[in-house]
Amino acid sequence: MSIFKRIATVALVGLSALSAMAQIAPGRTWPELKDAVTERAKAQRYPLNGFDPAEVQQILSRIGSLDRDEWARSWMQSGDRMFQAAQAAEPSDRAKAREHYLAAWRYHSFGAWPTQNSPEKKRAHGRATESFRAYARLAEPQIEVLRIPFEGKEIIGYLQRPAGVARPPVVLSIGGLDGYKEFVVEQYGAGYLKAGLAYVALDMPGTGDAPLKIDVGAERVFSRVIDALQMRTDIDPQRMGLQGVSWGGHWAARMAIAEPKRLKAVVNWAGPVHGYFHRDWQLKALGTREYLFDLFAARAAVYGTEALEDFLAYGPRMSLKDTGALDKPTAPQLLVNGERDTQVPIDDLYIVLKTGATPKEAWVNPTGGHIGRDRQWSDARIFETVITPWFARMLR
Repeated sequence: MSIFKRIATVALVGLSALSAMAQIAPGRTWPELKDAVTERAKAQRYPLNGFDPAEVQQILSRIGSLDRDEWARSWMQSGDRMFQAAQAAEPSDRAKAREHYLAAWRYHSFGAWPTQNSPEKKRAHGRATESFRAYARLAEPQIEVLRIPFEGKEIIGYLQRPAGVARPPVVLSIGGLDGYKEFVVEQYGAGYLKAGLAYVALDMPGTGDAPLKIDVGAERVFSRVIDALQMRTDIDPQRMGLQGVSWGGHWAARMAIAEPKRLKAVVNWAGPVHGYFHRDWQLKALGTREYLFDLFAARAAVYGTEALEDFLAYGPRMSLKDTGALDKPTAPQLLVNGERDTQVPIDDLYIVLKTGATPKEAWVNPTGGHIGRDRQWSDARIFETVITPWFARMLR
């Protein structure tokens, strides 16, 4: 190749990268992010469900920039104070200690949100885990920390069973891109228990304590969990379901195909399946502001990539349509999302619904955004009125 052709090739690659970067929404300025976090805390909207708006204001007042370590330190300051209050309360008031440990987890974990890409964010994640395990130790019913050997590492999850039920059905509940297994417990645990269901909260690959990054075949981690659960006598392994929310819904789609016999009910709650992985959709989604900050950093981290072009090239291998996987028999499925989702294309839901020979059910909010939420339909309302009744019916 001549020197002129090499220069032209480099120039084209450079222009392509610049064009792609230009389509990513500019990050919020610090005043804009501060306002957005404040608004979501007041409205109790994801990812600030359960946060005290007054405490959030105090935390934000200590931050003056977008520096990730500064962000983490301020949230940890409140988390540490809550943790100390829990320790002081524990000898005499277990209920208050539980409340404070859970609050400590919220603040520590949001200091590490949405991905641990700085030293202080990594420290915040460690403190969040410590706070949550302290909460789990005092939880009623008990939350058991599962540790399952897996390919020289281990899978860590949380198992909670409804009180007074000898051998309940069990749902494997997989978190998303930034909602780790601890978030699953806080947001969905009580709903599962109320419906008479045990559950196991799990990280999806590439997040939290997951033992591997995202790749084709990574769903084997969840089949290993099923293997372990089938050895237990305090749940009913013949009545086993699985739910994945947001990115975690991709693993629900894969597991419905991988385990059509052992899983009796699978909920794919807004999971990516095909179009999400394509370059055009990613550039479109990265150009929105539905996500608070660091969307690209979080999405790239689960693949183990950093550069935009590497990220865009990695995704297509995960398509279930291109490999023909969707034509295979599946476990019974419920598909849930909002028609106006800017993060995962609604067409991914319709592709699954219309493909293969296994009948499926769907719930779509015509005015809903990601996972179907809008001002009338919160995450909690969708879970309590749509998803858990379906699980209860399918796993009776």
